[in-house]
Amino acid sequence: MSNAIVENKNQYNTAKLWQIGFFALNNTATNLYMFALGFISYYAAGIAGVAVVAVSTILTFMRIWDSVTDPIIGFIIDKTESKLGKFRPMMIIGQVIMASTVILMYNVTHLVPDGFTLIFFILIYGVYIIGYTFQTAVTKAAQTVLTNDPKQRPVFAVFDATYNIALFTLGQIAVASYLVPKHGGFNKIGLFIELNTYAIVGSAVFTFLAIIGIWAKDRKEFFGLAEQTVQTKFRDYWPIFKGNRPLQMLTIAASTDKLAGSIVRHPAVLVMFFGLMIGDYALSGTLGLVTLIPTLLVTFVGIGIARKRGLKRTFVGGTWLALISFAILSVFMLMIDPKDISLSNIGVVTVIFLILYGAGIGFGSLTGNMVIPMIADCSDYETYRTGRYVPGMLGTIFSFVDKMISSLAATIVGFMVAMIGFKEDFPQLDDTFTTQLLIMTMILKFGFPILGWIASIIAMKFYDLDDAKMAEIQKSIADIKAKASKDKAAV
Repeated sequence: MSNAIVENKNQYNTAKLWQIGFFALNNTATNLYMFALGFISYYAAGIAGVAVVAVSTILTFMRIWDSVTDPIIGFIIDKTESKLGKFRPMMIIGQVIMASTVILMYNVTHLVPDGFTLIFFILIYGVYIIGYTFQTAVTKAAQTVLTNDPKQRPVFAVFDATYNIALFTLGQIAVASYLVPKHGGFNKIGLFIELNTYAIVGSAVFTFLAIIGIWAKDRKEFFGLAEQTVQTKFRDYWPIFKGNRPLQMLTIAASTDKLAGSIVRHPAVLVMFFGLMIGDYALSGTLGLVTLIPTLLVTFVGIGIARKRGLKRTFVGGTWLALISFAILSVFMLMIDPKDISLSNIGVVTVIFLILYGAGIGFGSLTGNMVIPMIADCSDYETYRTGRYVPGMLGTIFSFVDKMISSLAATIVGFMVAMIGFKEDFPQLDDTFTTQLLIMTMILKFGFPILGWIASIIAMKFYDLDDAKMAEIQKSIADIKAKASKDKAAV
């Protein structure tokens, strides 16, 4: 066996393909809850009787609370070593909390006396966030034990993208084409009960498979430098973030994109764009099915490029292509009659729309799904820089800032639609599409994503972890491990 092969075996911890595929379902499990609770504003305002601006403000503060819980959970993860490992207990705890609180939230809130409705809603939602944080923190932190091979780490994004594109596409189809017609709109409690049942059962199954996927890797021998037990304190958060420039830049890039994406996917924006501007709300679901294959192809090709050229360069290229596509599409939408867009009578307008929209969504999805492996790179950089293995703390530093920024999405949408007269309820499918609605729809659907991508491109100019740097980092960590093992054997 050649020295090069031996060096590569010692340098990298690789995973089986099925392990990566199974563990990627942990993110899908929490995203299934995120999708279902994406319609919470309609439940709170339309059924529980909470005013639109109040709902938007509450959801913003819940997002901030979500970010506050991240450092706490991250600290707990790094301190945890049990018979079930470091990560599996957190996945189980998170799943139990989410399931129980969602059942209570949708079955009890609207029955609580008026004076206590708001308090109950805030409290139960706050507990739900704790469970959500337990499980989402693991998705980022456990990347470091799953694999550290720069050629293999991007593979996670292939599975993650495939699962989540399918989830959000098929989920929106189910809501728009099945649940809404079946229950008669978003003002029926039956719609939410059925949707949440699917989410709870599906998320539990995905979590079980993810636990199987990480089982063999959730051991101390894969924790950073392995031989060292890292002593951390809560006050270490700031020095870690301050000293890790790649983490800072990735956080800016990802959080601005996530803010824009959260705005674009807000149920009210989907109603405004597809239901009122185009005149076919069901298109919000079926369009995702049409663009599913092109989006997956973009992701597969993009990840193939990332394995050769590195995550950074692929991220920047995908961001530029997404930005250009949506910039052209925004101008195009103002030049045509949007109601000419139809999948039942496909013409030139529809074809151009599908190409531009599909490109924007596809390249935006590619860059979004590359973030989690890039967080693992930042964690390895921290181990390389300081010798400390703190994936929980580092991943939740990212989440803390990311969520603080993206928490503004619900408030932005709520206040902006309130500015044009929708103060008591969100735009509905039977509203008249006015000039004010047109302007606001264009700003929310296209303006924010374009600004987010511009911020990402600027931030990536200062992100140093390209493919060459990551190879250097992994070799350095492998050398330290090898030396520690040799010293231990000599004792």
